[in-house]
Formats: sequence, C-alpha cells, structure tokens
Amino acid sequence: MKLKTREDIEATLEQVFEALSDFDGMERAALRRGADVTRTDTLPAPGQGMTWHATFPYRNRMRAADMMLKTYEAPHQLVLFSKVSGVEATVEVELLSLSRNRTRMILSIDMRPKTIPARLVIQSMTLARNAILRRFRKRIANYALSIEDRYRRAQDPIR
Repeated sequence: MKLKTREDIEATLEQVFEALSDFDGMERAALRRGADVTRTDTLPAPGQGMTWHATFPYRNRMRAADMMLKTYEAPHQLVLFSKVSGVEATVEVELLSLSRNRTRMILSIDMRPKTIPARLVIQSMTLARNAILRRFRKRIANYALSIEDRYRRAQDPIR
C-alpha cells in the first residue's frame, strides 16, 4: 500500500531539510508519546546508515520497530526504511525549491507485508484507504505548518 502527498512550505530548502533531519527532536517527540527509542549506530553526525530501535504501544500491544536511514542527500532527499510487525515500510521525502523562500515537500510511504498477519493488516488498511489517506494528508499539512511557524518565528523574534 502506498500513500503519497505533497505540501508547499513557506521556508527555504535548507530550513525545511534542517527541520526534517532534526533526528534528536524526533526522538524526543516519540518519547513524549510513549515510545522507547534507542539509536543503535555510532555515526558522529547525521547521515546515511543511522539506525534506531523503537518499542511503542499500538492497539493494546507493544510493537517493535527497526529503522535505518538509507539515503541522506542534503538538502534534497531522505529515505527511511523500517520493519514493524511483519511490515516493511519505506518513507521517502523529496524537497524541491519552488522559489527562494518556498519549498515543495513530496512525502511517500510504501508499505509491504512480509507475513500473513501483516498481509491482513495491510488489506484492512486498503479497505479504509480514503480515510487513512485523508488523515495522513492532514497530519503532513499540520507538520508543514509547524515548520513554517518555526522559521517565521526565527525571522521575526518580536512575536
């Protein structure tokens, strides 16, 4: 199952990439939501090959996820590969500069089941595809707005 959306963000390409590659901030956000996230690589700086292990509650069960940053091409592309409960997912984020202060973010998630129970989960998601796609697009739009707000405040410290 594949989900795809795009958002235009009122910030420079570098600012958007900086927000997307704030891995420490994303780890803290996951911890606040009840996940236990551990970085498992030894890279000194963000880059290709970063890995994480996470456990989190979902539908009354603890789930485990292993994630790896497959592509880190600053400031244009990030590709994250993850395995969660028999589902392999690839998250691809591509950034295009539309103008000096406007960036288009194209985000896609491709989920592939590797086990029979995972196949059932993906099949049920396929049946509810429109509702899932609507929620996905709304969350990505809200995230894009938060990036815009962050950099608008940085430019105008009086607010």
